[in-house]
Amino acid sequence: MKPGIDRAVGRTWVVTLVMVIALMANITYVQGFDAQNLRDDSLNARQFEDRFKVDRGPIVADGERLAWSEERADHRYQRRYKDGPVFAPITGYFSVFAQAGLEQAENHFLDGSDARLATSNFVDKLIGEHVPGGTVEATVDVKAQRAAYDALASSGARRAAAVVLDAGTGAVRVMASTPSYDPNDVSTLDREKAVNAFNRLSGQKLKPLLNKATGELFPPGSTFKTVVAASALEAGASADTRVRAGRGYRPPGAGQAINNDAGDIGGSCDLNRIPLIEAYAQSCNTTFAYMGAEEPGNDAVHREAAGFGFGDRIEYANGLKSAPSSFPETDQPALSALGAIGQGSTVASPLQMAMVAAGVLNDGVVMRPHLVAKVRASDGSTVDTISPRRMSRALTSGQAKQMRDLMKAVVERGTGKSLKGTSVLGGKTGTADVEGAAYNDRWFIGFGPPENPGYAVAVMTEAPGYGIESGPIAAKIIDALGG
Repeated sequence: MKPGIDRAVGRTWVVTLVMVIALMANITYVQGFDAQNLRDDSLNARQFEDRFKVDRGPIVADGERLAWSEERADHRYQRRYKDGPVFAPITGYFSVFAQAGLEQAENHFLDGSDARLATSNFVDKLIGEHVPGGTVEATVDVKAQRAAYDALASSGARRAAAVVLDAGTGAVRVMASTPSYDPNDVSTLDREKAVNAFNRLSGQKLKPLLNKATGELFPPGSTFKTVVAASALEAGASADTRVRAGRGYRPPGAGQAINNDAGDIGGSCDLNRIPLIEAYAQSCNTTFAYMGAEEPGNDAVHREAAGFGFGDRIEYANGLKSAPSSFPETDQPALSALGAIGQGSTVASPLQMAMVAAGVLNDGVVMRPHLVAKVRASDGSTVDTISPRRMSRALTSGQAKQMRDLMKAVVERGTGKSLKGTSVLGGKTGTADVEGAAYNDRWFIGFGPPENPGYAVAVMTEAPGYGIESGPIAAKIIDALGG
């Protein structure tokens, strides 16, 4: 051949070789590394056809199986749930077209496609070898979870929720919600039955499919005064600092005054100035409305709320995030005053208010909540353990100690004194009016047990009455935790 032809043929071979290498690299990437993304793509209908052909691993807590798979005669696997309504906020469901809860957060670990389960990451992905589904171990205490659900369900409340956090680690020990649902109803392999169950549950006014502990927001009432009191401590006050009280307070520019509860007439809230610890224990509206409107003011309260997690969607498992709680950032004193007593534009999830109590108990450090303790391979070996993670510091250690003293005073001589002698060491009551309704959002947040307090609790029940009526539920839950 002529030299020019040799060069042309050589270049052609080089180009061809590069194209072959690129093609092989693309095939390797698609089959080996991007296969899971393609399977999960919303446009891929086959993911729903094949989802019940895999023996998913179990979800467990305290050695009990909360969710597991059973093989049927047609070689498909039916998902089963123990005490479904009790543990639904934990497990979620695995249906013909969707999943929720830990079934969603740990979907790939449960079905065996998580890279952490592969004995040889590259080879297993490349040849498509299936790895058995792993086990997900939840942080919840099953005894306390059952106690919480039973107490909420028997409270007569329209909606209710309870959250308990291990204050030092952020582990979710209880996450209960009512009204609830049975995941067995929506996880059936029969598409028509599953659709009918979803339609029935979705059509109910109180939305049982929605986890009230994390996914719904409620005005927190006077429990939010914990955040306002913390902002006052941050601004230089102490538990003994004498603060403004009085029967009524009209914020600058407001059309009407904010008053204390009628039951406070003749009590210490009527006095012009009282110690902060007394104003908190007796839940004086006028004190905290003034703090929110004027001193330390909206900026300080908003900043303190953010330190506890307000404004963020709190992720408590992979992809599972709470609705964002909020306190209004405003230059209008009237709006800030109303928000400072947990009304108006201030809303919070039970998870968020449990985080407030946990931050106070944990020397001012707010730990990130987590619902998974560890994940294990099918042979029982631990693949990953979820380590505690610090989220923020809301208070100094000294300020947190003073805040704990304020919360103890509520139980010793304040609005929560009926809980004295129970497993609740300190807390805060809260009653939020719901406009046009005959019921209130009744809150209690606190911590215990008295001997070695390590648990932070938040309970919300929606019914006529006052926040203290949620207090005994908190005590029952801490009792079940061994308090």
